[in-house]
Amino acid sequence: MTPTEYDPDDNFAGAFHAQDELDEDAALETVAWQLLLLINPGDEDSAQQQFASIREALAEGDDPIPLIRDAIDWKSGFHIDDDDPAALIDVLDELAARFDLRIEWGVEDPTDEEFLADTDAAHLIGIAFDRLREHHYTLWTWETGSAHVAGWMTLQRDDEALPMVAGALGFHVRPGAG
Repeated sequence: MTPTEYDPDDNFAGAFHAQDELDEDAALETVAWQLLLLINPGDEDSAQQQFASIREALAEGDDPIPLIRDAIDWKSGFHIDDDDPAALIDVLDELAARFDLRIEWGVEDPTDEEFLADTDAAHLIGIAFDRLREHHYTLWTWETGSAHVAGWMTLQRDDEALPMVAGALGFHVRPGAG
């Protein structure tokens, strides 16, 4: 087929030239921005503040995972030691409060030492996931490669978009404790 012939199965054959290149830095920034919008639903100001703190480092080619982790920690995400259930409860309560939600932990006092001694991060994330789903939010966690648990919350309607966007940045995410 000559370059001037029309092929209905290749609608975009003439849209790009061989010399066209994708600006990978701009693409990475765009995907990072999309992730921040997803994990800050209805709060573009927070997403802008977080993006401003990572934009320059992204342009320099730094790994997006630690940049985003540090920018969102205790604001729109969390990164907590696996063996600190009290801190996990605190950060999940704080994230839920951003959306005027309260997580019912199934006990009168979730800071009770006996309760904390008998629970673990996976159990707490499971409870939080179930309680947040009742309000159409999803709690996500991502693999840290260390003795930490990390994640964020999104609107339930973004359940399809979040894994694609996060995955493009190198985050291996799953809903709840997976």
